[in-house]
Amino acid sequence: MAFRARGWRPPPPPLLLLLLWVTGQAAPVAGLGLDTELQIERRFVPDECPRTVRSGDFVRYHYVGTFPDGQKFDSSYDRDSTFNVFVGKGQLIAGMDQALVGMCVNERRFVKIPPKLAYGSEGVSDVIPPDSVLHFDVLLMDIWNSEDQVQVHTYFTPPSCPRTIQVSDFVRYHYNGTFLDGTLFDSSHNRMKTYDTYVGIGWLIPGMDKGLLGMCVGEKRIITIPPFLAYGEEGDGKDIPGQASLVFDVALLDLHNPKDGISIENKVVPENCERRSQSGDFLRYHYNGTLLDGTFFDSSYSRNRTFDTYIGQGYVIAGMDEGLLGVCIGEKRRIVVPPHLGYGEEGRGNIPGSAVLVFDIHVIDFHNPSDSISITSHYKPPDCSVLSKKGDYLKYHYNASLLDGTLLDSTWNLGKTYNIVLGSGQVVLGMDMGLREMCVGEKRTVIIPPHLGYGEAGVDGEVPGSAVLVFDIELLELVAGLPEGYMFIWNGEVSPNLFEEIDKDGNGEVLLEEFSEYIHAQVASGKGKLAPGFDAEMIVKNMFTNQDRNGDGKVTAEEFKLKDQEAKHDEL
Repeated sequence: MAFRARGWRPPPPPLLLLLLWVTGQAAPVAGLGLDTELQIERRFVPDECPRTVRSGDFVRYHYVGTFPDGQKFDSSYDRDSTFNVFVGKGQLIAGMDQALVGMCVNERRFVKIPPKLAYGSEGVSDVIPPDSVLHFDVLLMDIWNSEDQVQVHTYFTPPSCPRTIQVSDFVRYHYNGTFLDGTLFDSSHNRMKTYDTYVGIGWLIPGMDKGLLGMCVGEKRIITIPPFLAYGEEGDGKDIPGQASLVFDVALLDLHNPKDGISIENKVVPENCERRSQSGDFLRYHYNGTLLDGTFFDSSYSRNRTFDTYIGQGYVIAGMDEGLLGVCIGEKRRIVVPPHLGYGEEGRGNIPGSAVLVFDIHVIDFHNPSDSISITSHYKPPDCSVLSKKGDYLKYHYNASLLDGTLLDSTWNLGKTYNIVLGSGQVVLGMDMGLREMCVGEKRTVIIPPHLGYGEAGVDGEVPGSAVLVFDIELLELVAGLPEGYMFIWNGEVSPNLFEEIDKDGNGEVLLEEFSEYIHAQVASGKGKLAPGFDAEMIVKNMFTNQDRNGDGKVTAEEFKLKDQEAKHDEL
């Protein structure tokens, strides 16, 4: 503790201290005169003595009173209570009034008082005989003056102090409470819980109400409070005696006002921000969560997974619901949330009650459930008349990434194209939509919201859940598909004797081998066409199975029908 109290004066110079030790004589006391018969021995003087007793001060001290033969006649220790009194106002015997002047807190003095400065020729009945020399072993515990004010000494100031405590603010702080002699009477650290209170509205003793004003979060200060601004003459009835000066070593952890809203500090805002988040959007973002003093309580980074949520619909605390509105993809911002918009008085988990929360967020992506795909064409060849449609067989290259640019996959890196039949369910719905009406040689970017991509589940180890996907695509080849519902078509007129042509041995029955050989011969000659992009043998087998009505492994003339004769089957 280091403060300069009102009325402070420097201790006696070293030469005078030495004189007192050697001669045992009291130094002259201004205004009281020199009495050579009063003897003072300073048995212990603390290293630090910011203030000494002056006439008019109020002191609390312990003492043992004895006669010269060592017989004890009184002791404050026996009463387990200090002796509390004003100095220099005639409330003490004259010798003690003089002996206390110049003492430091925690100083110990041995005082010899002659009768004329004690109880004289009358003494005290049954206690002090007449003309007694009295010896007092005195330990000073406390000094204050009725003109004292709250003393504040700041011994640590944080580099940044954007806000200080004002009247009506709510604060969370740790403290050690001691008396002026250093005796601990209370500590929030021992309870492992901050002291949480409003300031300046009478919830605290007046001296603490005043001593906390102007503090920054992270600041550490010592507040010294005289008893008339603390617990006064009566004390607190438990740990704090009456007329005790109090010293609080305070560290401020948190500060807010019930009228506070959230505060937002933009750290990084992308130059290109085509869209900002709105109520009802679904966001994926990373965050670090700390208390106002920097204490860490949570992080999505430590889980290696974004926090995914709807905003503006009550899925997150009110302060975050508000703080996440208006963000861009890729934006980084700090959101400070007061407790009434966070977890309130009760707190949650390792978040204490009434705590201000600080979230440093990085927005990875967002979308709205009403979103469809977005297509941006970057290049079209001069001849772009043949456009892809359902059933076409496509070969294309792509780079797949997240909205923040994280690369997920690339056919260019693999050195081979991705090949699909459009509309057959071989890719996610958004990709199927994004590849339509595209010509060979065209380059486009397709942005796919998760409900048209891999949904909430994503792909384990590859695509995060609820992720918006970005595909940069170049179409390299297009093979026209068959009309919807067909897996094989004729490129000309169908022979009226089709069954007989297939049944080469003329036994009235067609086996799978005969059927397959015939279909492949038609395709090879250009008379027929199988749907591109599928397993040819599987198509032929399905065609045969559809014709084999009774499932006996052979097709008869009675079972054999063309497509227009039997609408239920994708066959001839």
